[in-house]
Amino acid sequence: MASHRTVTPAGPPAPTCALQELVDRFGGSCGGDLQRVVCGFAPLETATDLQLAFVTAARYRSVVAASGASAVLVTAKDAELLTSQAERLWVCKDPYLQFARIAQYFESLVATVARPGIDPTAVIGVDARIDGTATLGAHVVIGAQVLIAAGVRIGAGCQIGEGSHLGRDTVIHPRATIYPRCTLGERCIVHSGAVIGADGFGFAKDGAHWVKIPQVGGVLIGDDVEIGANTTIDRGALDDTVIGNGVKLDNQIQIGHNVRVGDDTIMAAFVGIAGSAMIGQRCMIGGAARIMGHVTIADDVVVSTQTFVSRSISKPGQYTGYYPMAEHAAFEKSAAVLRRLDGLRERVRRLETSTRNVATDIDSSPVPTNEPERPA
Repeated sequence: MASHRTVTPAGPPAPTCALQELVDRFGGSCGGDLQRVVCGFAPLETATDLQLAFVTAARYRSVVAASGASAVLVTAKDAELLTSQAERLWVCKDPYLQFARIAQYFESLVATVARPGIDPTAVIGVDARIDGTATLGAHVVIGAQVLIAAGVRIGAGCQIGEGSHLGRDTVIHPRATIYPRCTLGERCIVHSGAVIGADGFGFAKDGAHWVKIPQVGGVLIGDDVEIGANTTIDRGALDDTVIGNGVKLDNQIQIGHNVRVGDDTIMAAFVGIAGSAMIGQRCMIGGAARIMGHVTIADDVVVSTQTFVSRSISKPGQYTGYYPMAEHAAFEKSAAVLRRLDGLRERVRRLETSTRNVATDIDSSPVPTNEPERPA
């Protein structure tokens, strides 16, 4: 039987920082010796004295004492319950957010600085304008009249369609595809395999056949948007598909033509949004949720995992639910029953109460007999 051994990948040594430097930079208060040095984060269970950890839920409090972490990010409430560990607690308002910011800082210390330039194998179309600080990897294809702003990085094998614009410091990872006439704002991230601007699904029926409707709109993406691996965003049929500023899309999401997604909305993997749906700002869409075409979802709505949104949502809140698939006629009957379910339940409760009252009256009534009354 073949033996296995762990191979540690080669790379630059992890950067180290004194806790004092991190506390000064990110805020909060930390106990103990602030001159001790750390080099990053690890889970509570595996962290060493060179690493940080964090607590985001009550169930993790019990792990803190056994953790080897040099310091643990906690809320003030958790700190009050972990007084025996006060020397290691870094108290802050939001440990998870603090973790994200500190982790970004550590990553920036080891990030490879891309060298501006165009790989000799890249193909550049007519009248394309590429800023001198941009980086184009091997076998990149840039269409005619593309505009690439300062600091843009395009990975190997990407294709940028004619007339598209990429904003400052946007990163396109290898083998992503951007079709013609798409615009991405500043500081966007597009992961491998993503396709932006493919034709929307539009066909007109002609007897037994389908006639393709040309999709002549584009895709307009705001600033600070992240698009996950193998996610697809279709171009509009007549108008543009629009993705607002700060939107975060997980892997393998499908966004149909003419969809509009408001600023700072986030979606988990496998979400599917049909054409012309309107999603508000700051919404949170759970994994594998499905949103019908032409519906409107208000700002600040949370859609639970695997929920099917078949009608518009007009007010903030969390929404959950899904119908099982059935033949259409049976489905309609089931849906009609479900719509009356609250009323039926209330009727059953009233009947149960009435039945109990009748039974009580019967039990408390004198039992009639056929015996003659005895003389006094």
